[in-house]
Amino acid sequence: MLLVHVQKVTPRVLYTFKQICKRILGLDVDLVSKIEPFIAHDGPKFSYGKQPLGKELYFQSVELLFEHGLNDVDIEVTQWEDTKCFFDVKHTESALPFDIFAATFYLLTRYEEYLPHVKDTIGRFPAIESIAYTHDFLKDPVVDIWAHKFKKVLLEKYPGLKFQEKKFSIKPVISVSQTFAYRNKGILRSIGGGFRDLWKLQFEELTDRIKVIIGLQKDPYDTFDFIIGLQKKRKRKTKVLIGLGDYSKYDKNVGYNRLQHHKIIKHIADYLDVGLKVSYAAISDMVLLKKEKLRIENIVNRRLQYSLCSFFKIKLPEAYRNFIELEIGEDYSMGYAGYAGFRAGTCSPFMFYDLDYEVQTPLIVYSFCYAYLGEEDREDVGDEISVKKEIGDYIKKIKKVNGTFIPVFSNTLYSDSHNESFWKSILEFIWTIEDE
Repeated sequence: MLLVHVQKVTPRVLYTFKQICKRILGLDVDLVSKIEPFIAHDGPKFSYGKQPLGKELYFQSVELLFEHGLNDVDIEVTQWEDTKCFFDVKHTESALPFDIFAATFYLLTRYEEYLPHVKDTIGRFPAIESIAYTHDFLKDPVVDIWAHKFKKVLLEKYPGLKFQEKKFSIKPVISVSQTFAYRNKGILRSIGGGFRDLWKLQFEELTDRIKVIIGLQKDPYDTFDFIIGLQKKRKRKTKVLIGLGDYSKYDKNVGYNRLQHHKIIKHIADYLDVGLKVSYAAISDMVLLKKEKLRIENIVNRRLQYSLCSFFKIKLPEAYRNFIELEIGEDYSMGYAGYAGFRAGTCSPFMFYDLDYEVQTPLIVYSFCYAYLGEEDREDVGDEISVKKEIGDYIKKIKKVNGTFIPVFSNTLYSDSHNESFWKSILEFIWTIEDE
């Protein structure tokens, strides 16, 4: 047990130390604000505050973890050994030159997304507005890197300290905006699609459409048997998150109540974890979200556990509060469209902290670092060699800190209407990587 003395045990302090010590490093920690039990403790301990108590191991703090609400935060990012950091401290006795605990809290809570910023065309917080992008550390899981530097300091002082380290793992996510390309679209949508193919002189697509509709050919977006086949070869905690929103400008899946749609979702759920891809409208509409939650639960006969916001649009804190109210356990939206990297600065799951209410919530956030849903997502995706290298580089970084690699792909990538062999090769490559 590691004992920490702080001037005041605030919800922010408790949240941050539990994340770094317990969830990332596997070290039990207790916090006290009284001096007597700290002095009496003869095991591993340190103090965190403005000044050291004596000659103990000491980490200087900035004000962030002892404040309430949102304030203007002065961020100056500088190089620190092989990484970047901010919230530097000046006390010569401090074991680290930065308050990594405050910096961790700032990134995990997405503090900057609550502050005034320029949104993109569909209302998202864009990667280029983040300090991680601006200061070139978006591609590094800095929170986990800082945690392991902190661990090194602890072991230098207390070499016998024991850590129950977590292991590197991979959790692929399949985002399903369209379960079918041609099948189960209904008469009007099928006729409209056929005329569109003719107008654009897309005769091959028209032929495929007709063959699928009359049952001579498998629908090209029905690629789930390929994914299930990989799962049978090696068990991964794969999530398939399916859109069941009503037809709109942003959501164009087939009707949720069509029997063939139910059938394929049930088939997927026999092998993989199925969750909800929340429609664009439902992200900020509780009534619609409840409706979509009931749809997926009625199909798979299980309580909804997993969510993904369409277009990775997380409206903080409203979207996550709605998920919590509906008892959704895990969200996989924490990442950027069009940019690889660590939106929350971490490759470890963390609990959502509500800055308005100053409380840790039960919602577990899984931050992905690589996503590709289609050409409109990342035009510069590169060739097969460069994609495998990019993914491999992320995996090396994540393995160093025993984190979780979460890639997000669309089911449509594995159809013959896209560069099928390319993306199948990428997913097969990910499946060959060993967990530890």
